[in-house]
Amino acid sequence: MAWKGLRRAPERRLWMLIHIGFGNIVNTSKIIAIVSPESAPVKRLVQSAREKGMAIDATQGRKTKSVLVMENSQVVLSALLPETIAGRVSAGQDGEDTAEDDTGAGG
Repeated sequence: MAWKGLRRAPERRLWMLIHIGFGNIVNTSKIIAIVSPESAPVKRLVQSAREKGMAIDATQGRKTKSVLVMENSQVVLSALLPETIAGRVSAGQDGEDTAEDDTGAGG
């Protein structure tokens, strides 16, 4: 019997990683949004994430210039501008800044 909606699992996983500043790296496939931290709703989102322990501060004490909303409800704070991070994501889709991990070995 054939099951509708089932997809064949990929043979290899390809993770696209980008630097978000100060040696910190995130998986682009987990990013939902890259937003500026200036608006009140984003400030409330960041505060709520801090209270719940779901905020990752990658600013190294610098001013937060972008907030990355991840698919697991975590938020990542970065000192890079949203445009800079978005540009790195776009460059990664063109084949740059990618890392392949199918053996668990670093390289």
